[in-house]
Amino acid sequence: MERADASGDVTTGSPAPSGAPVAEGVRLLDGMPRQRGPADAVSVPPVPMVPPVSPAETAVPDEAVTGKRVLRPWRLLPTPTGTPFTFTFVAVLLVTALVAEYADPALVHALHQGSSTDVAHLLRTPVFVLVTSALWVVGGVASPYAVVLLLVLTALERRIGGLRTAGVFALGHVLATLATEVPVGLAVLVGWLPGSSLHRLDYGVSFGVAASVGALAGLLRPWLGWPVLLVFGGMLVGDLIAYTDPMTNWGHVMALAIGVATWPWARRWRRV
Repeated sequence: MERADASGDVTTGSPAPSGAPVAEGVRLLDGMPRQRGPADAVSVPPVPMVPPVSPAETAVPDEAVTGKRVLRPWRLLPTPTGTPFTFTFVAVLLVTALVAEYADPALVHALHQGSSTDVAHLLRTPVFVLVTSALWVVGGVASPYAVVLLLVLTALERRIGGLRTAGVFALGHVLATLATEVPVGLAVLVGWLPGSSLHRLDYGVSFGVAASVGALAGLLRPWLGWPVLLVFGGMLVGDLIAYTDPMTNWGHVMALAIGVATWPWARRWRRV
């Protein structure tokens, strides 16, 4: 609190800082900073020398600068390190396709028959035929399903990983197979179909491919994913209307629906 002294001057009541000489007639006011002397100098640590950075290290990718994705056509194909599951699976399918093309027809028929997921085999060796039936491509490597498998599995594995891609493929292959073969067995049991239907030849990768297409459509941008889904689904519905192989055609439609049903998990896997 300020007060007046005997001479009428106003003082603050604060004593002069110790050790600081006060000139006669000069009064100290609170809040006035005093001059720093050499002893009050603040030591500044030396600045470390930073080695020069080459332009290559500071270069920013074109994608980060422009905001546009750089097209890399080679990423459409599988590689041993980038997509190991697809690369290995396609290599196995290539081997079996060569066997089916150049081996003795009787041997090829026996291999197909032993790998068939018909009702009789599903009752005896379900795991064996569910695995081996997916190692053959109907029509060889030049068939449409082989091309779709190559592109779709590669794109799907680059987004959700190899194990999850194998899981989607296996889910569609197994569930669609059971959904088509179990009704055949029940129809034979009640007498609606002859006993020969229990040995119906059934093998190939088409159910797994359809499920993979359905799953991939949910991971693409809407302007691309929905047309892919509609075009592929329209082809399957057209085959079903043609009624050339209704059980297999129904299996394709159900496998596509199974792939679409995996969208919540596939999108979560992609974020992870």
